Amino acid sequence: MQSKLLSMIPKLQNQAILVVGDTMVDKFIWGKVSRISPEAPVPVVEVSNDTETLGGAGNVASNITSLGATAYLITVIGDDVNGVNMRNMLEAKKINHEFVVVDKNRPTTIKTRIIASHQQVVRVDREVKGTFSHSTEDAIIKNIETVIPKVGGIIISDYAKGIVVPKVLKKIIAIAKKRNIPVTVDPKVENFRQYKYITCMTPNTKEAAEGMNAKNINTDEDIALLGKRILKLLKSESVLITRGEKGMTLIEKDNKITHIPTRAKEVYDVTGAGDTVIATMTLALSAKFNFVSAAEIANFAAGLVVAKVGTATITAQELRDNIKDFYRKK
Repeated sequence: MQSKLLSMIPKLQNQAILVVGDTMVDKFIWGKVSRISPEAPVPVVEVSNDTETLGGAGNVASNITSLGATAYLITVIGDDVNGVNMRNMLEAKKINHEFVVVDKNRPTTIKTRIIASHQQVVRVDREVKGTFSHSTEDAIIKNIETVIPKVGGIIISDYAKGIVVPKVLKKIIAIAKKRNIPVTVDPKVENFRQYKYITCMTPNTKEAAEGMNAKNINTDEDIALLGKRILKLLKSESVLITRGEKGMTLIEKDNKITHIPTRAKEVYDVTGAGDTVIATMTLALSAKFNFVSAAEIANFAAGLVVAKVGTATITAQELRDNIKDFYRKK
């Protein structure tokens, strides 16, 4: 298995993936609290520094380029300073942003977290949710039609901000089926039942349960049954349910169930781990590897990223070293 997984990595790097979804700037303001404001019973944060990173679909695309592959991003930004800033961040991550759509009627989504002494004090969201104008929706679809011939796989990264609507979904799936390339989805519970005829969905246990209105999902048998229900409802080829410290469970349409134990040695932060999973999984499927092999290497990638603090990515060399280290100690 070690040699097979290692041999996959160069093939992942040869792939090009289209990421369609909601992108945001995640801003962090860091500081300390030593007193309460005299104006109101709230802490006064003395700021030491601030950082920004790509969130949502942007982080998925960032995971792809970090592994050495090519990422095209189709998302919507505002005609504002934050939109310019996001383009600069995409450029820095070597993410193709030629097909990003600008909507003058909505702001670029930015989520600002104020953190004092390692604790989040407050989060401030600047965004507008809901359906986009017909012109923006048409621009998204036109760009999808232009980019798909350039890629070997498509990721739908849905954060329920308005990009992933039935019209866009149907267009993606129809073209992908015609070209015989995989479509994977990182779902949002609100839209769970819309993702029909896809290649793979990668929900965590909570998302899978809520999407199917299921309760008391604890055992391997519960997960397997839930996965089968999802496949039947969505008529998809597979579902990969991520389960934290319990690893992952892959359910395929032929009723094949594969439980994959976690490869994480340490867990500091699970932020963005789902982005790493779907990015790696889709690269592997685009390279024509089977579902089990794709899930296995995605599991190793996730085990690395949860050992990092904050929204993080991994490199191909880190993935290679992690696989070698695991089998050396086994």
